[in-house]
Amino acid sequence: MKHALWLSGLLLLSLTFSCEAPGETNNTDEKLYVVATTGMVADMIAHIGGADVTVDALMGPGVDPHLYKATQGDLSRLQKADLVVYNGLHLEGKMGEILEKLGRTKPVVAISAGIPEAKLLEDTLFQGNFDPHIWFDVSLWAAAIPALTEALATSDSSLREVFERNGKAYQLELELLHDWVRDTLAVLPADKRVVVTAHDAFSYFGRAYDLEVRGLQGISTLSEFGLRDRVDLVNFLVERQIGAVFVETSVSTKNITSIVEGCRQKGHEVRIGGQLFSDAMGAPDTPEGTYTGMVRANVRTIIESLNEH
Repeated sequence: MKHALWLSGLLLLSLTFSCEAPGETNNTDEKLYVVATTGMVADMIAHIGGADVTVDALMGPGVDPHLYKATQGDLSRLQKADLVVYNGLHLEGKMGEILEKLGRTKPVVAISAGIPEAKLLEDTLFQGNFDPHIWFDVSLWAAAIPALTEALATSDSSLREVFERNGKAYQLELELLHDWVRDTLAVLPADKRVVVTAHDAFSYFGRAYDLEVRGLQGISTLSEFGLRDRVDLVNFLVERQIGAVFVETSVSTKNITSIVEGCRQKGHEVRIGGQLFSDAMGAPDTPEGTYTGMVRANVRTIIESLNEH
């Protein structure tokens, strides 16, 4: 029944789009109405747009964008948007067809399009595809600001100077955050610079801040892992005598719990060091409900957990 409703919503969206001219909008609000997919994307838009933009995020705290399917309510919000912004690189895998249809009638922008391809990490399991978790390298995330600023300015040219000023201010904020992450993690000794999580979301983080990262699943939670993957990760933890692994707010804890149990059966005690924000930010009106707060919370959790063992 749910599947049928979703399909009917998609059909309705398609029929509605066919009656609209490109660039036409149903939004009557004086502010620019921008719909984002993830919280991280919405947070960047809010910083650049400021009080002149209304930002609406489809995916809230704890939502896995790899598995997310648009609801009928989402389709209505997307239809009304002046601008739609998403992460790209197949992060929102199940929304690909919808985003493609939207692009025929209104501006639809991928944050990742503003980052040079040479700086992206290729997925070894799926040649030709890139790791979508670009926000974990703060300097890389900051590199997307100019293109998003231009997209907002194109949508409302009267506010170009405001958007450009806000964009530069946010870029400076993220440059300082990048330095803080690097300097804070520098205190970890070499034998403790290993972060093991439920899925392989932290490769950009590892590359940027000199950490070894391992995930049980691949870069997408849609990918399946087998017994061999589980055994290999357990053996890795035992051989390296790693004392902590991490769960993620947007991924089930059961897979990591099975890894902890596997290590215990081999006589090696591994604890769950804490919960990391991976594909979604924290609750609204909390520090972790912002991009910078999410990054800082992750770094503190990693430092505290890996330094304990």
